[in-house]
Amino acid sequence: MVVCQRWMMAIAAAGPLLTGAAWAQADIQSEERRSAVEANAIAQRNAGIVRRYIEVTNRHDVDAAVQFFADDTVNHGVPTGRSGTARVLTDIFTTFPDWRMEIVDLVAVGDDVVVREIVSGTHRGTGRIAVNGGLLVNAPPTGKRFIIQQMHWYTFNKDGLIVRARANRDDVGMMQHLGLLPMPAGGPRGLPPT
Repeated sequence: MVVCQRWMMAIAAAGPLLTGAAWAQADIQSEERRSAVEANAIAQRNAGIVRRYIEVTNRHDVDAAVQFFADDTVNHGVPTGRSGTARVLTDIFTTFPDWRMEIVDLVAVGDDVVVREIVSGTHRGTGRIAVNGGLLVNAPPTGKRFIIQQMHWYTFNKDGLIVRARANRDDVGMMQHLGLLPMPAGGPRGLPPT
């Protein structure tokens, strides 16, 4: 019960999280970024590791990025390890050579860090493995850009390595931005006005 209460307080401290296109639009245009990190060395260390991981990932340095993961990392309950993480990142960077993640919110409590990011990229390559909803496998590049939100939940071991990763992504919104699915009435979700 203590862990649940700590998480609820940390999430409340990060501020309300809106859903749908309204908050995606607001966050893309907002300069406000929030962080709630439990005041202990483990949570602070883990929050720093996630920030560094995202910096390395934004440089598309796969070899350095996989060093943040344990050999026995599990992604959504499936053992992937570093080699599986490397395959996923390589496929993402091949499909979207300008892939970028920007942290909007970060909450760290004990061994867990949850981040909400704005993710963007331009579809210039062909996906070969079923990531990002699996709809990009063998899809010819559209040359179109997407801007969506994602949430990642990372759990760390005592050595400061990610042992469990989970994500919640707006895959439908991404496919709509890329022209692979029809747009909803009212236009694209999450894109800033031009």
